[in-house]
Amino acid sequence: MTATHTSVALPARLMQAQAQAVANELASLLSACVSEGGKAVLDASALSQFDSSALAVILACRRAVLARGAQLQITGLPERAQALAKVYGLSELLH
Repeated sequence: MTATHTSVALPARLMQAQAQAVANELASLLSACVSEGGKAVLDASALSQFDSSALAVILACRRAVLARGAQLQITGLPERAQALAKVYGLSELLH
C-alpha cells in the first residue's frame, strides 16, 4: 500500500459540548484518508477556546490513525493545551 499524507484541523472552539461530534468526524475522516505507513497531521493552531475534552478529541484522532498503521503529527498545539496535557500525563502521547 502506498503511504499517504493527510491533514485536518481542529476547530477554534472545542468544548465538552462539541467534543464527541468533532472526535467522531475527525477520527472518521482520518481513518478514511490515511493508509498504512502514511502520516496524518492534526493542525491545532486555530484552537483558542477549549477545555480538557480537546485532549480527548486529539487522542481519539491518534487512536484512529494508529489503527490504520499510520503516524499522527500534531502541529500548532497552543501552550495552554500542552500544559494541560502535561498535567494529565499525556505529553508523550502528543509528540
